[in-house]
Amino acid sequence: MAEHKPAKQGIVVFAYSEVGHACLKALIDRGENILALFTHEDSPDERQWFRSCAALAKAHGIPVYTVEPREGDTVERIVSDLAPDLIFSFYYRKMIPERILRHARLGAYNMHGSLLPRYRGRAPLNWAIIHGESETGVTLHVMVKEADAGDVIDMEAVSIGPEETAGQVAERIPAAAVRLVLRQIDGLKAGTAPRHVQDVRKATYFGIRKPEDGRIDWRQTARQVFNLVRAVAPPFPGAFTDAAGRRVMIWRARVSEGSGKPGEVLSLRPLVVAAGEGAVEVVHFGFEGEDEAGASEAMLATLKVGDRLGESA
Repeated sequence: MAEHKPAKQGIVVFAYSEVGHACLKALIDRGENILALFTHEDSPDERQWFRSCAALAKAHGIPVYTVEPREGDTVERIVSDLAPDLIFSFYYRKMIPERILRHARLGAYNMHGSLLPRYRGRAPLNWAIIHGESETGVTLHVMVKEADAGDVIDMEAVSIGPEETAGQVAERIPAAAVRLVLRQIDGLKAGTAPRHVQDVRKATYFGIRKPEDGRIDWRQTARQVFNLVRAVAPPFPGAFTDAAGRRVMIWRARVSEGSGKPGEVLSLRPLVVAAGEGAVEVVHFGFEGEDEAGASEAMLATLKVGDRLGESA
């Protein structure tokens, strides 16, 4: 008589972005039973710097759905029919309603891009750099009704170098997330993974960032301007100011010395601009829409010492 082998636990994955791709691939490479992937349609307005979760899933015969949780009845019906043991959310961009999460017999877990309870909410890496943090990371936690508030399963720290951009740090985040998944997947499947209640007294929350939030306020300190520039540098939308009635993108900067009125051009070569405290050397810059290779020289030709950046007219 043939030996009966129990069916593998079924997993439903909600995933997007490079972290989503890396974690989904890690589960596939382990031979996990992925019942379905829920992901997002790629936006034509967004610079795509990450690999497609949908393409990865389709290449391995995993059903892919792009219907979103706000269309709750459809998503709940699909998940209910699949009867998953586990649900994972890896950098999926929408809140998943509790009524969907309840269909996971062994629980539903989210990968968040900070060391919780700090930096709950959206764009945690960018916000961490804006605030001058020297460390970020990823946290695997239980999904509950409130965003990023569930019990912590595990976390993995990632350092932030003093001059690193968000894009440079982001390159190390997927590997940290995969280490978390591989470290805890067996315990989650067995129902033995650790759980730690978050200390709400230490919780901080930050909202979504829009491209317009990259506007530089030269009244801030030089350090704050510098942190904004590296927090939103490519592949993110970028920091910007105004000069000669045009938008100027600033892709790289460093803290410098000098004083003057906020936004005042103190020198041209190098381009040094006064902040509310100290000054910023603007290293790589140019008018919006121009080729980055020669954009800095083209813009310098329109400036003189004493001009004020940040004035749109």
